Parts: sequence; C-alpha cells; structure tokens
Amino acid sequence: MSEELSKKLFNKKENGWKAVDSNEKQKIFDFSNGYMEFLNKAKTEREFVKHARELADKNGFKDIMEFDTLKPGDKIYFINRNKSMYLAIIGTESIDKGLHIIGSHVDSPRLDLKPNPLYEDTEMAYFKTHYYGGIKKYQWTTIPLSIHGTIVKANGEKMDICIGEDENDPIFTITDLLPHLAQEQMEKKLKNGIDGEDLNLLIGSIPYGEKGESQVKLNILNILNQKYGITEVDLTSSEIELVPAFKARSLGLDESMVAAYGQDDKVCAYTSLAAMMELESVKNTAVCILSDKEEIGSMGNTGMESHMFDFFISEILNKLEVNKPNLLDKVFCFSKMLSSDVDAGFDPIYASVSDKTNAGFLGKGISLNKYTGARGKSGASDANAEYVAWVRNVLENSDIKYQIAELGKVDVGGGGTIAYIIANKGADVIDCGVPVLSMHAPYEVTSKYDVYSAYRTYKSFWNA
Repeated sequence: MSEELSKKLFNKKENGWKAVDSNEKQKIFDFSNGYMEFLNKAKTEREFVKHARELADKNGFKDIMEFDTLKPGDKIYFINRNKSMYLAIIGTESIDKGLHIIGSHVDSPRLDLKPNPLYEDTEMAYFKTHYYGGIKKYQWTTIPLSIHGTIVKANGEKMDICIGEDENDPIFTITDLLPHLAQEQMEKKLKNGIDGEDLNLLIGSIPYGEKGESQVKLNILNILNQKYGITEVDLTSSEIELVPAFKARSLGLDESMVAAYGQDDKVCAYTSLAAMMELESVKNTAVCILSDKEEIGSMGNTGMESHMFDFFISEILNKLEVNKPNLLDKVFCFSKMLSSDVDAGFDPIYASVSDKTNAGFLGKGISLNKYTGARGKSGASDANAEYVAWVRNVLENSDIKYQIAELGKVDVGGGGTIAYIIANKGADVIDCGVPVLSMHAPYEVTSKYDVYSAYRTYKSFWNA
C-alpha cells in the first residue's frame, strides 16, 4: 500500500537509461554521433554559425533578406556579423499571439590572442593571450591547443585559419613549471597558480638566420606570410582563438557519455538547431537563437543585449505586412522561451557544493532551472509558476524525463544565462538545458541520454 502511495506522490528522479530499449538506445547513440561530428568542426562561434548556415540551407531555410513578403511555413534566418544567428519558421497563428523561442549561445570559454600577440624571448616565439570567459587558468597549460580564427587585411581581404585540428598539423601548448622547481608556485592559491599574463602560447624555436635580433619571430612571420600573405600588422585586425585540440569522443566503457570542448553551450545550440531542421508546420512562429558573447555578459553587437534580435523580429513583422506601433512589444509580451543553456551536473566527487535534492543529474533527462543568479537570486529572471506548469505539461505529454534544479548551494556561487534579457522584453522564460560535468573546462562531460532528451524537448516545445 505505501509503495503504491509513494509511487503516486513522490517526485523521483530516475535514471533514464533504465527505461531505454535497444532501438531507443541506438537512436540516442546515432544522434550523439552526429553531435560529436558537428562539435569537431565547429569549435568557435564563427565556425558554428558557418556550419549552422550550411545545415539550414540544406533544409530549405533562406536568408530573410531574400524575401519581400513572408507567409506561414516560410523558413528564414539572419546572420549577424558571422558570429550569431537567428532562425525562424513562420507559424499559422497570428504572430501577435507570441513567438515560441529557444535561445542558446555558441561562444565558449577560450583564449584569445592579444592585438599585438607575437614576441620572442630567449630564441623561443610565443603568442600572448587574453582569456575569454570564466576559466580555471591552470587547466589551460600543458594540453594540446589549436589556432582558429579570421584575419582581415586593411584592404578588406579576409582569410580563415585553422591549425592543429588535422592529424598532419602541428599543435601548440602553454608550458608549466616542473614540480621539482615549483615549491613557491605550489604554495599559492589554486586560482593564482597560473597568472593570466603567463598564458603564452609556444609557437616556434627555429631562427630565420644566423645574425640579427628576433630571428625566431622573423621565421614565424615568414611562415605566416608565405602561407597566408600577411604581415605582423595584419594580426591587429584579426580574431584568433585558441581552443583545445581534443576531439569530441564517447566516454566510458559503456560509451554513455560525451567528452568534448565547448559543450557549454554548443550542446543546447546543436540540439535546438537539429530539432528546428525537422520542423515543417508550426502553430506559433518558432524562433531559434544562436547567440554570441554570453560568456562575457552578452554585450556587444553580436550579444543578446544588442538590438539585432529585435531587428530580426521587426523584419518578420514588416514582411508579414502586419507591423504597426508597439506590435514588437506585444509580440514579446505574449511569447514563450526556453533559455537553452547548460546546468551544472551533480558530481559526487564534489558533492559539497550542491544541494542533492535540487541538483541536475547526468542521465536523468533535461534540466529546468526556474532561476539562476547568485546568493539572493541576484540577476535571475525567476520563471512564474504558471509557466513552469505549462512547460511541465509539454514534457509530460511527450513522455520526456525532466528534473528541476538549482545551480549549486545558495551561497556557494551562481551563474546566469540570456534568460533575463528576453524576460525583460516581457516573455515567459525558463532555463532548460543539459547537465554538464567539468563545466568551462577544456574537456566537458554530458550524458548521451540527456543530449537526446534536449533534442526531444526542443522539438516538443516548438510543436506545442
């Protein structure tokens, strides 16, 4: 009797793999293979947008600027400076009934080159870096790194570079002090063990000639000039990022997990993009946001704080020929959004930072965060109960496992997403993403079950 009652009344978080049959497991693994393949070629925000556009073009989407008018069923996108992207499918319902928005970000913590990066010291050449986003600096030493980016000459000529991903490419690294001589370093606090100014990338050691100063630097510049036709000054108008050269791989003897760089937040970006590619007809206009700059506060003209997203929606209203004063505000006020960003997965090794009853667990489905923020919910949008119930209904009707969680214990730390930005426009918003272990590390871990659950969740949301 009590067993039946507990089954009826308790909210139990159960391991999703237990209910997966062999056919479903194969679907999960196949989907995850596609995800890992995409990650391996889209490590930066520019690369993600480039490959997202290719995928969209193959699935019948067109640049919104190619349309004079829009109608239900039209599939459109807008690319903002090659670093963020908005996609939409026009719904059958009047757009003033609101949009169904899923928003993720495609930037990830990394190291950027400084504007004047190249220098030589004791006949070794280095690139100076400035870290981007919240990282543990010590994690970025003594690992293989690759160079990705775009160089633009003063005449407008542009070239993309990627060195270190092909098996025949050289890789790069940031050196660290040997333990034999690290007594003073080992006495420092962990966050100060490596200084930001010491995150310098080792890139060469052969001098160009026998005489003269900075001959190793000269040799590096000569190599770059021969390969890309650039000089040192061209590095000042470039965006060059250093990312781990690791490949996305299956993790575990059971291959149940994904280990990869940049899963925050490319796991949610990919799953939402993949879900949108399979939509045909939707009731409410479906919108997919692939934003930039979230890791540094969503500022700038490619971040969600800019007006570029408003411009995209305004263009939709214009080309539906329905625009009028205040309609944009009305559309946002009646919209619903899933802020598709990752959650901190519960790690039993570091259990002390989590409230176990309010944590997201790997393998137990999509994770909903009613609010993020820090301490007293500072910076949170805090979804209202009615909207949480609406989302629950979508998930339960689609038989999708979900868990409602917080980002760690109350006073331990905190974090944020783009949720508050769209919420400030009047939309109902809740964070909804994949639990991740080792978030912001060069190699992050997710469950394939949760990755597939995210894809199913986003597709169900747009079809609701």
